[in-house]
Amino acid sequence: MTQTAGGATAVVRLGAAGAAVTVATVLTNALAYAVPVLGARRLTPADLGALATVLALAAIAAVPGFGLQIAVAAHRARRGATDPARLALRTAAVTAGLTALAAPVLSWTLRLPLTLTLLLAASTFATVLAGRRLGELQGDQRFLRLAAAMTVLAAGRYGGLVVGLALGRSPVGCLLLGTVTGLLVLPLLARLARPAAPARPGVDAGAVDELRPRQVLTACAASLAMLTISYADLILARQLLSADASGGYAVGSVLTKGALWAPQVVTLLVLPRLARGDRQARAWALGLILACGAVLVGASVVAGDLAFRLAGGAAYLHLAGEAPLFAAVGALYAVVFMLVNDRVATGARWPGAPLWAAAGLLGLTALLAAPRTVPGVLACALGTAVLTAVVMAWLALRPARR
Repeated sequence: MTQTAGGATAVVRLGAAGAAVTVATVLTNALAYAVPVLGARRLTPADLGALATVLALAAIAAVPGFGLQIAVAAHRARRGATDPARLALRTAAVTAGLTALAAPVLSWTLRLPLTLTLLLAASTFATVLAGRRLGELQGDQRFLRLAAAMTVLAAGRYGGLVVGLALGRSPVGCLLLGTVTGLLVLPLLARLARPAAPARPGVDAGAVDELRPRQVLTACAASLAMLTISYADLILARQLLSADASGGYAVGSVLTKGALWAPQVVTLLVLPRLARGDRQARAWALGLILACGAVLVGASVVAGDLAFRLAGGAAYLHLAGEAPLFAAVGALYAVVFMLVNDRVATGARWPGAPLWAAAGLLGLTALLAAPRTVPGVLACALGTAVLTAVVMAWLALRPARR
């Protein structure tokens, strides 16, 4: 009876944690969405294009922050509390430094003010450094505090931008405010991540096993691979299709991204257990992600017209029949991303290599063999997603060598 009650309590706590993280994710996405929506009403088309471009660059530059979070969380779950402060600071400084060095080139090639690209480097420093605190909370499985930290970080990243737009500032002024708020929330994140006890139960606090740069680099490379493969088909569509057709593909990709990111809370919650080699947790996570994907694909079969109407409007209803395929691509990559995180968490070598190979294969297939139509590019994307999921499942589930 006691064990049953304890198990029920654990399930309730995990459910509450999942709900809190989901709410934090929704709030983050809402703030991110508010920036272009408000910008479209407050900025000239030229200024809006500049701000949208620099925000896209910021999303790419923030990838090391995600890698740092995964590496810290996995190491903390396996080895216990260590101090990654120097490594986190070095990761943020290197990322910001490389962004600053690239600023003149980005400014010239993308026709952006140099001040804007230099501010991008400063905002990147704050975003990447925040990955350390999120990783500490995730690795310790303090998910309610993690949800609070995610909300605080989102407020820091986007709050200043929203305020700047509301005040009618230029893109430079908006990003300056966003950079300031991003730096100001770092002490709040540190306070949220402050340990409640000297050491977590079950972990030898006396064992010293510091997080190494190679682990962070591996996680960063895997995060970049996930970002690349998730946008590869959209970039190819822009290259291969007409302007109108690529616009239609962009609308369909909203369904892909929805199916991809909807179950990511499962991956976030299960990663500490994956780091400890918990195969049962991995099986449960796979089952939940597959079930979520099946529901979303099924919904797109039934309500493809509604999905495209909401995503892009009546002008794109002729593509409604492709809705299940767009959703299936995202659902498959959701499985792939969970398995990549599993391999990062367990210390596998080159966990992102299959995704880089898949991106190359997708590019070659689309360029050499795909019909120059939305269904043609989509078929290549779906085939690549299926193959990548099969390869990752084989790598993750094959018996360990003795």
